[in-house]
Amino acid sequence: MNLSTLLAARAAGGRPVRVGLIGAGKFGSMVLAQAQRIPGMHVVGVADLDAGKAHASLARVGWPAERHAARSLEDAFRTGGTCVLEDAAALCAFHGVECIIEATGHPIAGVRHALAAIEGGKHVVMVNVEADVLCGPLLAERARARGLVYSMAYGDQPAIICELVDWVRSCGFELVSAGKGMNFAPHYRASTPDTVWGFFGWSEEEVAKGDFNPKMYNSFTDGTKAAIEMAAVANGTGLDCPDDGLAFPPTGLDDLAQVFKPRADGGRLARAGLVDIAASREPDGRVVHNNIQYGVFVTFRANNEYSRDCFKQYGLLVDKSGWYGSMWRPFHMIGLETSVSVLSAVLRGEPTGTPREFRGDAVCIAKRDLQPGEMLDGEGGFTVWADALPATRSLAARGLPIGLAHNVKLVRPVAKDALVSFDDVEITRDLDVLALRQEMERGGAPAAARAA
Repeated sequence: MNLSTLLAARAAGGRPVRVGLIGAGKFGSMVLAQAQRIPGMHVVGVADLDAGKAHASLARVGWPAERHAARSLEDAFRTGGTCVLEDAAALCAFHGVECIIEATGHPIAGVRHALAAIEGGKHVVMVNVEADVLCGPLLAERARARGLVYSMAYGDQPAIICELVDWVRSCGFELVSAGKGMNFAPHYRASTPDTVWGFFGWSEEEVAKGDFNPKMYNSFTDGTKAAIEMAAVANGTGLDCPDDGLAFPPTGLDDLAQVFKPRADGGRLARAGLVDIAASREPDGRVVHNNIQYGVFVTFRANNEYSRDCFKQYGLLVDKSGWYGSMWRPFHMIGLETSVSVLSAVLRGEPTGTPREFRGDAVCIAKRDLQPGEMLDGEGGFTVWADALPATRSLAARGLPIGLAHNVKLVRPVAKDALVSFDDVEITRDLDVLALRQEMERGGAPAAARAA
């Protein structure tokens, strides 16, 4: 890695890497916390629908008031300060920004912001995995057509998994599976924004001190975020989502290679080439010993006996046969690491993970029996959760992507745990994003996935 060296050279030449951030919530705050400590990286503007909230986020992470008091983007560009504004479109269009970080977490807004940034000639670091799974393969294609980078956000788990997958392939091993750890048990599916903090063990006082969004945190709890992230990994790596959705096998560190290999060889996967989640809790709620709740992993197979022997000699995590091994990273620091994506895009022209094909999808499953006339409330809400399916199966079932399930009316009943389809709902808003999604769907799933 030599990003810091490349950045230092840019800074010495009086050409800092100039960035715009959209969204000053938890992730955006983490980005800002580190950006102020990176010489040569200039946050020109921070756009948020609530400018006061953005100023408060900057203050919370230690920015002096004068540093985010620029009266305009042009003023910020000229003086090295930061302008806080409510107009994301203006930030995407501003000539003095090279890269946009989209961190709103809102899928519809995220798609629109990415399109505006690409139209404005900006690289895009898409923190917003919800938007990425909804339309990311098409957005990435449009960026590449203009010589721009559309990247997953380093520090978030999908990008780090993509990095590990690249490591496996670059070393010549046979890639078997990839995934992440997660605090999950089957009864978590019933979690709602009203009950979510109990699953985290946080008090009302602790929640009040932070910038926590209950729906966002509930999407982690009920498994929706896992589906979104694993679909993103499938699109970025060529791996597939399981045909029947994520299985969440409870797995500790020492058992990764044993569990995340094909059933034919004694594992838990239907076949090689899949993504899934290593749950940190047993179905009865007991904590899995030595779990990897905050980590990510890849499992791979040795190509010959010599490599298998090396696995053992160098202490790799291996299965009982010694042929399968797992590499893992124990932690991810989300926004505290996202500058790596920005610098890679601007200085190298390379993404830290990007969707290459429409291979995985995150589709809506009814959280309870739903009736006509009810309104779906999207990710982390009271009505649906998302599962990760192969794009071929999602398209065949006309599955409703979770990113389009916000404020949408049901026109047919849907039973608990049943897939919600486009035929079950009436979509009368956000038709521009719907059209983009339909354009991506018309491209279909990749031939390799259809053949699998």
